[in-house]
Amino acid sequence: MKILVCISNVPDTTTKVKFIDDFKKLDITGIQWVINPWDELSLTRALELKDDTSNNIQSVTVAHVGLVGAEPTIRKALAIGADDAIRVNAEPADAWLVASQLANVLKGESYDLIFCGIESSDFNGSSVGGMLAELLNYPSVSSVSNVKLENGQAVITREIDGGKEIVTVPVPVVAIVQKGIAKEPRIAAMRGIMMARTKLLKVIEPVAVDSLTEVVNYEMPKPRAACKFVDPENPGQLVELLQNEAKII
Repeated sequence: MKILVCISNVPDTTTKVKFIDDFKKLDITGIQWVINPWDELSLTRALELKDDTSNNIQSVTVAHVGLVGAEPTIRKALAIGADDAIRVNAEPADAWLVASQLANVLKGESYDLIFCGIESSDFNGSSVGGMLAELLNYPSVSSVSNVKLENGQAVITREIDGGKEIVTVPVPVVAIVQKGIAKEPRIAAMRGIMMARTKLLKVIEPVAVDSLTEVVNYEMPKPRAACKFVDPENPGQLVELLQNEAKII
């Protein structure tokens, strides 16, 4: 069996966001780029499945749609333990374009289990996994918190209201993963970092696909109002503020 993990290249969550060109473009100056947290956990689980020899996993591949600047992030995934990588040389303009480019690549390959993070920490669109499954005509399972392989099928645990649901799905399948799929992301060891330099990173030119969305401009959230302190001996003022300003009672 072969596993593919789709990864996004996102700003570190501690990044101070700034915009340029009249709030139409993200200012990427000085940004530290990382693997999307949900994708990093997906990769960790894929490697755990491979470590269990009873699963007979031949390889774990990572795939990314993005320009050459994303290659350090892809190399990090290789250092963590992925066997090889694919980069589609296209600007990831929106979810439709990303899913379409990935689907075009995968139609010529035979992966049994495809992991997609439930969302990316920059746009939070939660769309690529479902779109990819539809384009490939593969079954998909969302809100995945655990994956096991039994008798050549995927046994998937997913979160539902009030509990968990366990489903058995034939492969190939797209698993749309949320936090909980792995306890902690795997950390690259020095040996892995050295080996990543020689692992195959295949670059594929994109097919012609139009993005379906257009960014008109970005808008920063409004600054928080100053904190108001209420004298504990004046509960009436607190009630008034909660009623007339906070409007929660």
